[in-house]
Amino acid sequence: MAERIGLREMKRRRTREAISEAAIALFAAEGYDRVPVARIAAAAQVSKPTLFAYFPSKEDLVLHRIADHEDEAARVVRARPAGTAPLAALRAHFLDALDRRDPVTGLNDSPEVLEYQRLLYETPALAARLPAYLARGEKALAEALAEAGAPAGPARTAAAQITAVQRVLGEDTSARMLAGEPADAAAPEARRRAEEAFDLLEGGLAALFTTG
Repeated sequence: MAERIGLREMKRRRTREAISEAAIALFAAEGYDRVPVARIAAAAQVSKPTLFAYFPSKEDLVLHRIADHEDEAARVVRARPAGTAPLAALRAHFLDALDRRDPVTGLNDSPEVLEYQRLLYETPALAARLPAYLARGEKALAEALAEAGAPAGPARTAAAQITAVQRVLGEDTSARMLAGEPADAAAPEARRRAEEAFDLLEGGLAALFTTG
């Protein structure tokens, strides 16, 4: 039974990814507003009801890749090693993501990632949905910081600051990639700016936590 459930879940994930990849390829080639959902379903070889079972809206076909990272910061805080302060764990995670060229950091110049970034930021219907994802991630982080020992009010303020810093770092680095700068060339400056930003955060937020 466990094996069947595992295979079923793998099939669901493959179908979901195939639908999303078909959608993003069509949107990039022809424009988001010009591609009807029926064409996406046909390209992915699924029915429209099946498509909507995986993605409730047209925007979700693109934005699910961001949604998958929505509570990432909260998960990092909750999974940090004993004795590690929340902000130290978030710093280490972000720097590691830069080293791995995680697209979330903006430091990725692969054609597929750049295509996705252009689609995301140049399509008003998609860009308009981004604040909601950030707000949910911020709320989750605030809850994790409160669990780590910060008072509820300051935890919300800290989460807002951390979320804003990571967003700005990602957007600025992504803009450099979209302007044609290679990721390897941009990496030292991206890391320097990240260290600088977390130093600033640490100076103001360290007093919230008396223990790791």
